[in-house]
Amino acid sequence: MGARPLLPEVGDRSAHALRGDYSRAHADYRVDQDPAAYRPDEHRRWRHLFERQSALLPGRACRAFVDSLAALDCGTRIPDLERQGAHLSRLTGWRLVGVPGLIPDDAFFGHLACRRFPVTVWLRDATELDYIVEPDIFHDFFGHVPMLAVPAIADFIAAFGEACLRARGDEARRRLARLYWYTIEFGLVREADGVRAYGAGLLSSPAELRHAIESPQAVHLPFDAMQVMASEYRIDGFQSRYFVVESFETLFAEARRALSAAS
Repeated sequence: MGARPLLPEVGDRSAHALRGDYSRAHADYRVDQDPAAYRPDEHRRWRHLFERQSALLPGRACRAFVDSLAALDCGTRIPDLERQGAHLSRLTGWRLVGVPGLIPDDAFFGHLACRRFPVTVWLRDATELDYIVEPDIFHDFFGHVPMLAVPAIADFIAAFGEACLRARGDEARRRLARLYWYTIEFGLVREADGVRAYGAGLLSSPAELRHAIESPQAVHLPFDAMQVMASEYRIDGFQSRYFVVESFETLFAEARRALSAAS
């Protein structure tokens, strides 16, 4: 799957003409998930996606992601967001809220600032196993939720939401979009046994996960928040460069200064 940023360039998060039932959304775009409403074939599709992607994680995904994913115990059926959110709340204070799909920027940032992570409630069709235009529950949950159990990442995403609510002007939003893209969506971290992925766009994508870790065309650069915010990214193919952090604590420390400067 070629994942997209949860914060594209300014103005791209409109709910207009997107998949999902927006008619039953609350003012902040939350919708109630009904775990009992998913069909058996959807649970089978979830298991296929989960098993296929999990098989790619050894040697490519960071240890924190692998451990957190195992603790969620979500491989057999589409997750119950309320139950999984209660688990996260005990660890880092985050909750999960269902949304119908992509939502407007300010609603998205507001949820993040309050430690609520928006998760799309529908699952992709059988024809979209390898690529999907909009984020679905597999991308949002499998890719993002495990890292919300990591304190430094949990704090960074909340600080990011707060900074975006403060940001004024398109250029500030674009700089923040690049920071999110190259960290939470496509970030790499250096571990004792090599560079590993922690970004959701990589962790939920079979092809780009391999590309980012193994391809000689994938350039690995040391993480520098100001350079990241000045770096354009691709939405139509694999990235040519990725930024590598030395630790999640280092990421949050450097990103916090950048967030203050950008907003």
